[in-house]
Amino acid sequence: MPKSAIQSMLPSVAAFLKKRHGQYIAGAWQVDKKAQLIEVKSPATGDVVARIAHACEDDVEAAVIAARQGFEGNEWSKMVPNDRAALLFKLADTLEDKKYELSQIEAIDCGFSMQMMNSIGIKLAADQLRYYAGWVTKLNGETITNSRPREDDHDFLTYTKKEPVGVVAQIIPWNFPLGMAIQKLAPALAAGCTVVMKPAEETPLSALYLASLIDKVGFPKGVFNLLNGYGRKTGAALASHRGVDKVAFTGSTDVGKEIIKASSDSLKKVTLELGGKSPVVIMPDANLSSAIPAAARAIFFLSGQNCMAGSRLFVHADVHDEVVSGLKEIASSLTIGSEFNGDGFAGQFDVGPLISERQVVRVLSYIDIGMAEGATLLTGGKRASIGVGYFVEPTIFTDCTPEMRIVREEIFGPVLTVQKFNTVDVEEVAALANDSIYGLSASVWTCDLAKAHRIANRIKSGQVGINVHAAIDTAVPFGGYKQSGWGREFGREGLEPYLETKAITAYL
Repeated sequence: MPKSAIQSMLPSVAAFLKKRHGQYIAGAWQVDKKAQLIEVKSPATGDVVARIAHACEDDVEAAVIAARQGFEGNEWSKMVPNDRAALLFKLADTLEDKKYELSQIEAIDCGFSMQMMNSIGIKLAADQLRYYAGWVTKLNGETITNSRPREDDHDFLTYTKKEPVGVVAQIIPWNFPLGMAIQKLAPALAAGCTVVMKPAEETPLSALYLASLIDKVGFPKGVFNLLNGYGRKTGAALASHRGVDKVAFTGSTDVGKEIIKASSDSLKKVTLELGGKSPVVIMPDANLSSAIPAAARAIFFLSGQNCMAGSRLFVHADVHDEVVSGLKEIASSLTIGSEFNGDGFAGQFDVGPLISERQVVRVLSYIDIGMAEGATLLTGGKRASIGVGYFVEPTIFTDCTPEMRIVREEIFGPVLTVQKFNTVDVEEVAALANDSIYGLSASVWTCDLAKAHRIANRIKSGQVGINVHAAIDTAVPFGGYKQSGWGREFGREGLEPYLETKAITAYL
């Protein structure tokens, strides 16, 4: 990395990047000097910014054992609820105290805007910790009136208890590293589980920094453990490990299916937040001044590298040309770049880098497929010519048809497909949106709220917005239908996968 880039960083961030990063196990850092090293590259420049040690089989075993001891030792799972909540609140405060460090780390590691991290990323993470800290004191069972008759003048007393599942393996994706880590960690810790986390090998840095914060906050040993490594090795080892009681994974649908296979031998619990090909439906009476920029944000936010991306746009014929013209104007005006430019931190941008050269190749190959299939390339379609880094222009295809691969397959890049429709029939509109193996997010844009609700009720998706897309909130459950996943995150529903329900009946 150029000296000028290092000088522009906070001293604590520069020192953090220089470290030889290892594994965090049982409350201590383990650094094997003989371990295979993984090079972490900044997507904005392609430069190596850090090196991390790949976890070996012994590391995986040690981390699971530490988590098991942390759980069975009762110091965490049986901790007084107020005390467990206090540690989560303290971690939330610590995240906010270190927001500038975390923002720089994410800007370097995955190309995020520091302003976005400060205004959205850190706030959302801290909010999630505080939300689930509030649940710690409210994990109650219930008393149940038995339906069976009394026996020999004796009654039955039945009540339920909520107990933590146990040791949880959490496998985190690269597209929103810190947010995804906290999204899984907060409910698991609130429930009283212990965790072995594996961040994506492309973006491990914020999770490593998070581990250092957890260490300073003072969580008991073994409650949180961090392993670095490739998914096909370290992630697979965790998914199949008999000492793990549950796996929580966010990533592609194909990898999710492999997680299911790996976990099946021990029948461990699994939650999966997987792929999406989210529909955005613009009806003829929609408020286009809101719908057009929202449709652009839905696909170009995080450069399309998010599971909720509104990548399938359905536009009624009456407003099709106006919508397409507006989208082209927006896409053409977006600035492409990154706050971390190799020399330091500078500049504002709208569309950041893709995560890797491999992802650039993948996205460009889908653009080639779209043109070969007969879709019309309205704008974009090329690698952005801004020098180094992994950048692709915001791309829009029109004249798309349902059977095209660019319409059916998740691209995970800034590529929008537009389909024109003529009907206003509720069933027919919903059928267009439902023509996918995915069902994660969707939105409907219309001024007729009665019709909007009828369409929303028929869309097979875990989340549907009316005149809004991807309305994420800590208290609102989020997850997918069909091949978009199993289970829910956020809200009370996000706690349930980390809890067991025990029924106890007494013969009185």
